[in-house]
Formats: sequence, structure tokens, C-alpha cells
Amino acid sequence: MIGINQKALKNLFQDFSRLRLAVVGDIMLDHYVWGKVERISPEAPVPVVDVESESIQPGGAANVAVNVQTLGANAFSVGVIGQDSEGDRLVESFTEHRMDTGGLIRLKERPTSVKTRVIAHNQHVVRADREVRNPLPVSVQDRIMEMLKREWELLDGVILEDYNKGLLTPRLIHRIIRTANEHGKPVYVDPKHQHFFEYRDVTVFKPNRQEVVSQMHLRNELDDDPEEVGGKLQERLNCRVLLVTLGEKGMFLFEKGKPMVRLPTQVKQVHDVSGAGDTVIATLSTAMTAGADARTAASIANFAAGIVCERVGTVPVEGSALIQRIQNAMEFE
Repeated sequence: MIGINQKALKNLFQDFSRLRLAVVGDIMLDHYVWGKVERISPEAPVPVVDVESESIQPGGAANVAVNVQTLGANAFSVGVIGQDSEGDRLVESFTEHRMDTGGLIRLKERPTSVKTRVIAHNQHVVRADREVRNPLPVSVQDRIMEMLKREWELLDGVILEDYNKGLLTPRLIHRIIRTANEHGKPVYVDPKHQHFFEYRDVTVFKPNRQEVVSQMHLRNELDDDPEEVGGKLQERLNCRVLLVTLGEKGMFLFEKGKPMVRLPTQVKQVHDVSGAGDTVIATLSTAMTAGADARTAASIANFAAGIVCERVGTVPVEGSALIQRIQNAMEFE
């Protein structure tokens, strides 16, 4: 059960429109090359893809921001892009989604991160990344903090989306969390391996299974005794809510003072997992900021992830589609 009736669900989504959430993190452009494979190259044992079309979508932290926006809230994306055509495409995409572009810092010396995925017959063939992963200069980190300081009174929460591409340094992470806590703003984190344990004292910490196993040096403990693992991690990070995504196995939800909850997956058939984690953190953060309890917000995010995994490519979830999916799938009280 999702723990919310149909009227309350609609009211919750209507409340999204009053929210303004900052999304701070590694902004990328997702470039898709679509085609078909009918032969193997005579030059090497690799498939030859006959290209039929190409498309681009905001990726990484930009995808999180777009998801927040399409759910019905107002996203303020904060990050770095290049002074290049790819950066122009991201600005255009944000404008098309009616998003504030004032948080985008354009640097000549740091090209826009681009992930190119070649897809044939709805299957990934190869991915090519073009990016700079060096930590941001201190001067640029300070610009980000100054930008956020001007926005604090207008913000309802902050999402930190870390892809280990250099924007979220320990110095910047600590400053954002400390300042957000001083202003009483919730902080939601989607971490990666490198700075995993830097995110202390946040509202929500949302790692995936691989990240937890790697950073806590586990073997089978997450399967054998997830409550003990979750409890230890939650205590170490001092986070109010810990949500561990498990891919096709769903999610583990841990809240301080409450028993663990396991949420089974809501995906019907997996076609592509690209962007699923982005959708989860965006939906969870938006719902909790609007007043949903952690279990309800996690359940809604679980449905959103199911929609994304059934599609190919990085595609945000519309609020209306998510409501319809929940209504079709759940038995309301």
C-alpha cells in the first residue's frame, strides 16, 4: 500500500507547484544515436550500426532538475557547462522546459560533459564519454556558494546530485549542507563512490546497492541482514532517511526510530535503466518537500522509476502520467 488515498495524492501533486528546489551537481548532455545492426564489420569483430536518427536530453544533475520541473515543481539547476554548442543545447532545453537558467555557470576551459549512447534495436551497443573530471577551482566553488546564498530564502530544499565529475568537492559539500541546515532547508543526496561519506547530517541519503556494498566493504550482508547494514550506515552518516535502491529488487527504506521497509519494484518490463536513479531522487525529494512522509514519497518514487525503466533513453516523468500509473496499480484506501 502507498499509504495515501486518491484525493490526498492529487492534492500532494498540486502542492508541487509552490515548491522551488535547487539541484546542485554534475550537469551533462545525453546524446543518443539510434540505428539498426544488420552486419558485422569486416575490419574488426564489431557490429556496424546504420544510424537512423539522433536525439539529445539533459543528463546527470540536469536530468534530475528536469524531472523536478516536469513533476510540477520549480527547479533551480546549479552547475557548470562549457562555452560550446553542447552547452547551448542544454540552455535551450532548460528554456523549453521553462526552467531558470540563472544557476548555470559557463566556463571556456571546461567543456560540457557529453555521454553518447549508440542504441540499436532498443539495446545499448556502446557508450562514449567526453568530460573533464578535475575538481572545480575554489573560485568557481565560491561562485556557486554565493549564488546559493542569494537564493536560500526562495528555496524549499536542495538536491545534491554527485556523479564524481568534479563539481561536488568535499569543501563545497560541507558548506552547502551546513548552510542549508542553518536555514532549515532539507538536503537530499544522490551520492557516488568518491565522496560517499562526506554527506553527513542530511535529510535523505539515496545510494544504490553497488555503492553501499563497495563503500562498506560488504559481501552478502546487505542480503542477509539489511537492517543491520542500514542501521550502521544511517548512524555513520546521521541522515534522517536512508533509501537504498536495489535495481530489479526494489528498495530498502530506513527511517530513524522505525523498522525497515522493503518496497518491491514497480517496473513491468525493463528496457533501459538510464536515468532511473535521477528520477527516484527527484520524485522522492519533491514529494517529501511537499509534505509526504518518507514511506509515501519513496513509494511514489518507486512508481516513477518503474515508468522510466520501461522506456529507452533519458526521459523525465510527467506528474500526470505518474498519478495515472499509481491510480492504475494501487488499491487506494
